[in-house]
Amino acid sequence: MNAQDSGRRGIGMTSARTRDRLVERLAAQGIRSHRVLEQIRSVPRHLFVDEALASRAYEDTALPIGLGQTISQPFVVARMSEALLEHSSGGRILEIGTGCGYQTAVLAPLVKEIYTVERIPELLRKARRRLQSLDIYNVHYRPGDGWQGWPKYAPYDAILVAAAAPEVPAQLLQQLAPGGCLILPVGGHGRQQLALLEHTADGFEQRSLGAVSFVPLVQGK
Repeated sequence: MNAQDSGRRGIGMTSARTRDRLVERLAAQGIRSHRVLEQIRSVPRHLFVDEALASRAYEDTALPIGLGQTISQPFVVARMSEALLEHSSGGRILEIGTGCGYQTAVLAPLVKEIYTVERIPELLRKARRRLQSLDIYNVHYRPGDGWQGWPKYAPYDAILVAAAAPEVPAQLLQQLAPGGCLILPVGGHGRQQLALLEHTADGFEQRSLGAVSFVPLVQGK
């Protein structure tokens, strides 16, 4: 049994049923992409949280992962992934805020390459080990300030930000390819909106994908 099979069986005989219930709940909430829903079903979310919280891993809720950070709610992960696939070619992706690596794991099989940036080195190290144990190798890792992006490999077909900024970081817009999209939560605590910005021939078009709640996107290393 490889690491991924072991992980998928890791919380007992009810695991498949709890995952099915989660997928059914997300579909009822409006997630339409079968590819995204299948990833939510297959990624072993319990491996991305502390063992003490493993029994809650397939609830549709955010959970703490330590160091003041959280693993995102599955609905939000699915919504962001679905929007990214709908509004980009799914080629070269920049992810800001690796966190525990769960969003990365859901998205990685659906795109060509992910370049992921995380401000907290300990989280990045753990995420890399976790993703490699699941045989996910199309991800490039960098510790650093998410506000600055990763200019070396720009432009990106899509940029996904897993932390809330008070305004859209200009550096990230500069790294977005024409025809690409930037998805990020914008606003202060209690008033955040998940924004979708599309890079068109006339500039950037922005619309909201709904209210969300994320930890702040901290500037600096």
